[in-house]
Amino acid sequence: MRVLTPDGAAMTTLRTIKDAHTTEKLATRTDLSAEATRDIAASLTSLLADVFALYLKTKNFHWHMSDRHFRDYHLLLDEQGDQIFAMTDPIAERARKIGGTTLRSISDISRRQRILDNDADYVTPRDMLAELRDDNQQLGFRMRQVHALCDEHRDIASASLLENWIDETERRTWFLFEMTRGGSDDGG
Repeated sequence: MRVLTPDGAAMTTLRTIKDAHTTEKLATRTDLSAEATRDIAASLTSLLADVFALYLKTKNFHWHMSDRHFRDYHLLLDEQGDQIFAMTDPIAERARKIGGTTLRSISDISRRQRILDNDADYVTPRDMLAELRDDNQQLGFRMRQVHALCDEHRDIASASLLENWIDETERRTWFLFEMTRGGSDDGG
């Protein structure tokens, strides 16, 4: 941060020096450019915030499911929650491996997340599944954006991780889509 002195001259603050020193301590050697590191780490961190938000929403709906299909939905959302949570550490570690930083707190997640929370006291099972379907689809779209950025900067390792997660996300979206289709329970 720069502040101006009364005569208009720029002055570096102690906080800026401290922040730069801290960032320097966390820097990791990489052959990616400084721009690539900055852009990819920031994109991975935003993606990580969305993954945490989707994980918690999936668990929220898992915990609050009630329906004659309770067992099937409850188990499905538990499985999906585990799959989503499994992405968190590799995403954060990838940002660190390339020399960036990542999330630090729940408030950091809430500032960065783009997946909306659902704090409603009651959500119908069909609405839960539809909301998670849309959120997973949105997450897949965002993963593709990060993948394109990784391709642009020739970060093959990050792109490779994303490819598997995109496939998993498409599978979750597909299952949720099939469960929210119109029609009767007998497939009609």
